Amino acid sequence: MAQPSITEQPRSPGSREFEFTQVDFERIRKLIYEHAGISLAPVKFDMVYSRLARRLRHHGDSNFAQYLRRLEAGDEAEWETFVNSLTTNLTSFFREGHHFEILAHHLESLRSQRPIRIWCSAASTGEEPYSLAITAAEVFNTLTPPVQILASDLDTNVLAQGERGVYTLDRLEKMGKERVQRFFLRGTGSQEGYVRVRPELQKLITWRKINLLDEGWPIQPGLDALFCRNVMIYFDKPTQYRILRKMVPLIARDGLFFAGHSESFMHAADLLRPRGRTVYERADAPR
Repeated sequence: MAQPSITEQPRSPGSREFEFTQVDFERIRKLIYEHAGISLAPVKFDMVYSRLARRLRHHGDSNFAQYLRRLEAGDEAEWETFVNSLTTNLTSFFREGHHFEILAHHLESLRSQRPIRIWCSAASTGEEPYSLAITAAEVFNTLTPPVQILASDLDTNVLAQGERGVYTLDRLEKMGKERVQRFFLRGTGSQEGYVRVRPELQKLITWRKINLLDEGWPIQPGLDALFCRNVMIYFDKPTQYRILRKMVPLIARDGLFFAGHSESFMHAADLLRPRGRTVYERADAPR
């Protein structure tokens, strides 16, 4: 899932093109929290201004109050852009590499099951779901392993990038040469310096826009693994618990839940039980 930017530099109010008041900021905080569950900290004041000022220019709005009335009137297309504008994507291939080692062992234990189902609930620009696909291909030693991956995010822009599967070579710098040769196609001519994920791996992944705050998700129970990394830290504890209460029943009794390195779910001990290294299992899973 797209994540709020972590650092923003303050800006002098006098340098702003549009007046931006604390009342405007609080209205925006309320709207993004209600719509996406994201809790914007007070220090995000300047970031919010810089991200949304371009939307005012786009619409020809003269002030933030006018723009916010547009949202509150139900402009669906602008709602999508509003959410996309206030989110940023921090991701890379095989980020927190130990998780993929644990996943590989888990997939080995599931060899007799067909198909194996994984939900990547914060897909961003695609590096994480493709890392999952590569891990599965290596475990089963084929480009067509018996694995189905659902990649979802709230930000439609990054989902489109992920589905294309095209990256600059520098995005693969930390990946071994053998992996790059096996799982990517190098661009030539005007595409020099770019790579595309092999189509066999792309076929393992289904891309969907999913808002984790929605009441229902188009996902059947029985997931063998659920990756929800570096997302929950942007929700308050009650929102985290509400999302986990819907997520956990979707995981198979022997399935695994992968969280980010700075996330902890002590407040959801009735739902998840730690297995170590920010990997969890259902609290009711057999020991």
